[in-house]
Amino acid sequence: MKVGLLGLQGAFLDHIPHLENLGADYLIVKSREQLDAVDRLIIPGGESTVMEKFLDMFAMTDPLKSKIHAGLPVWGICAGSILLAATVDHRPGILGVLPAEVTRNAYGRQLESSEMDIAVPELQRTQFHAMFIRSPRIEKVGQDVTVFTSVDHDPVFVRCGHVMATTFHPELTDDPVFHDYFLTKVF
Repeated sequence: MKVGLLGLQGAFLDHIPHLENLGADYLIVKSREQLDAVDRLIIPGGESTVMEKFLDMFAMTDPLKSKIHAGLPVWGICAGSILLAATVDHRPGILGVLPAEVTRNAYGRQLESSEMDIAVPELQRTQFHAMFIRSPRIEKVGQDVTVFTSVDHDPVFVRCGHVMATTFHPELTDDPVFHDYFLTKVF
């Protein structure tokens, strides 16, 4: 199994230590050809509008959407969750593969970023140190979406079949539990 890290922009390099720790084979994906070489894909945190621009510039939007619709397991982190969402800021989302409504930077600017311990029962963690950096808010989810963790009634870790999203950054911790879950449980 080869894990792709969408490497057009954002914090994709921060995932490498976790993948190496878990013994995963990975590839930084910057082209359609590289996209075809992976069995699952992580869309990192970063700037969703810049990622969208690069996906279009490199003619990757439609192929990526098709691969996800065909069953490619994908995990969107923060900006990645924005790219996956069906609706973003009351407009159609870029990939539209996660039945959810998302609002960009819903909690404020960089200064309003926060860290907190959250419970993640799905991953057997009573406390996971979550870092929210200019995070989107998942306002609403479709009936097929499972909400695993919420903060103040806002979903922060969700999954719909082979599509997973977190609005915080597990890659910035020392705990590879989210990466392990994505590699072993998301199909």
